[in-house]
Amino acid sequence: MRCILPIALLAALSATSASAEATRLNAEGDRITDDAVHADHEAYAAVQERIHALNEGGRPVRDYHLSKAQCWLDVSFHEYTRNDRSAFTQGALDESVKLVAAMEGKVEPLPMETPLVNDAARLRPDLWEKFAGLKQHAGFRCAQQLVACGEVELVHAGNEYNQQQWRHARPYVQIAEENTAEAQRAAEACVPPTPALPAPVTLSADVAFEFDRHTQADVRSFDALTAALDRARQEKLSITAIELVGHADRLAGRGAEYNRWLSERRAATIAAWLGTQGIEASLLRSSYRGDSEQVKACEGVTPPSALHECLLPNRRVEVRITAVPQR
Repeated sequence: MRCILPIALLAALSATSASAEATRLNAEGDRITDDAVHADHEAYAAVQERIHALNEGGRPVRDYHLSKAQCWLDVSFHEYTRNDRSAFTQGALDESVKLVAAMEGKVEPLPMETPLVNDAARLRPDLWEKFAGLKQHAGFRCAQQLVACGEVELVHAGNEYNQQQWRHARPYVQIAEENTAEAQRAAEACVPPTPALPAPVTLSADVAFEFDRHTQADVRSFDALTAALDRARQEKLSITAIELVGHADRLAGRGAEYNRWLSERRAATIAAWLGTQGIEASLLRSSYRGDSEQVKACEGVTPPSALHECLLPNRRVEVRITAVPQR
């Protein structure tokens, strides 16, 4: 943000009343004596001191409203020194004082609009649109100063256009263009990258059942499933889903439909057991395959007791646990 008021001037001039009503410049026709010019300089210096006090009080220089107050003050003083005899110098100063007074009074919310002072032409709608978009950008906090001063410079350009056409407006439009590009870069750099989601971890265990049985008492061993849950706790994994797939062996003594029912009951048994381990039912998804997915054939195995033991891996519930590292 450019600052036109000289430091030497601020040090030399005494402060005047801090009220908005007292911050008035001499009428255009009266700015011909040293006393009148000196009084106007005092008025500018007083507003500058108020802006400085707001910064000292904790409002950062990059703040949108403090920046805008400063830039309104700067363009007003710039045009005053160029002997602008229009109402723009007073109008721009008034906008600065309004913002200063509102910040001093801790008014919330402060305005985000930018008035077209002295009926300034609204040049470059594309830049106005870009500034409006930047105000909604997630990284706006890093571009506030550039946006505030870019908007003021567009008004400045519009005033120059009304008075002396494009040749005099162009330098201030160029400042606004540069502010827009720099503000876009600052806003985009300000947004932290979206943290990568932790890669999911899959833990698997099979729970086998005795022949033609489906209750917890008929589970051959919970060791593999217990080990998977223990690993999740030890590695601080957050379980996001558990898939249960029930199976039965090929011995369809009561028919294939019975085996499907048996696989469903086995999956339900494991779901109930997981509930006793603190697993929420909403995390569970179950499906039932009956005897359609055999993992061991055991052809030619006899007697029946040996065949039942050989087919044990088929009488299973597959448990697939999906988990992610805790943040």
